[in-house]
Amino acid sequence: MKALPIEGLQIRRVEPDDAAALFEIFSSRKVVAGTLQLPYPSREQWRQRLSEPGEGTYNLVAVVNDRVVGMLGLHTFPNRPRRRHAGAIGITVHEEWQGKGVGTALMQAGIDLADNWVNLTRLELEVFTDNEAAIHLYERFGFEHEGTLRQHSFRDGSYVDAYMMARLRPAK
Repeated sequence: MKALPIEGLQIRRVEPDDAAALFEIFSSRKVVAGTLQLPYPSREQWRQRLSEPGEGTYNLVAVVNDRVVGMLGLHTFPNRPRRRHAGAIGITVHEEWQGKGVGTALMQAGIDLADNWVNLTRLELEVFTDNEAAIHLYERFGFEHEGTLRQHSFRDGSYVDAYMMARLRPAK
């Protein structure tokens, strides 16, 4: 699956210096509404999070002309023997860059990392049921609905449902 061509788009590992850019992305109410993050992020929280990602966490960013425009986190379970084959992903795209192929490029890179380098056979995620663009993206990459998590999260004054979705690595 090819991403839409975006001139200057690169995917790379996150760096602690990306904290300011991620702070900006997560300062958008629209972006925060699609995640489990709380509004009003702290620059220091982002700096710490990027400086000390934790074992089994791989964070990638999408960069266009030196500007971070999205992030994908792949979280594995290295200390849980029965879950070492699985990973959970989360993805965020800057409000101004949504619908332009950044999510597709991040998903391609994240799945490549999971399938070909980290040897995961199961990728899973949770997505709010009203996030149609994200659901469509995940379905294009082979994620299937496994269930509905009712009243999963409290967002903007009310409870919202989420889908549990997963993708099993195709046999080669």
